[in-house]
Amino acid sequence: MATQIRNRKARRTADCCSCLSDLLDPRLFKALGDPARIALLCELTECRRPRTVNDVAACCPTHVSVVSRHLALLRDAGVLSAERRGREVYYTVDCNAVADRLRQLADAIDVCCPRETPPKRKPRKLARRKEKPR
Repeated sequence: MATQIRNRKARRTADCCSCLSDLLDPRLFKALGDPARIALLCELTECRRPRTVNDVAACCPTHVSVVSRHLALLRDAGVLSAERRGREVYYTVDCNAVADRLRQLADAIDVCCPRETPPKRKPRKLARRKEKPR
């Protein structure tokens, strides 16, 4: 009986951990792990409209080719959407996709590693001050 319970618990942990490993995409964390890419992401998010590489590069002191590589990495990680219009590529932040992925990851962590409720603390009694004689 105890072995069956342990086996079920091990299977459940293995299932949830495999789900967690599927959601822990290194490309996403690499894309979000660079301060320059975060700055570009913030710039695109605040703009709220599709922008070209040149538009985005105009806001920062980085060379256009570097900005283009950063945007491509963010696109490949699923953070940005890209749409080609003639010779230009327009980038927008895919906020819903990013939020969904992060939400799924948070849910999987909650399932795999449930939060422990902290032990309740006993209320402290306040010590009475002795009054000094006058």
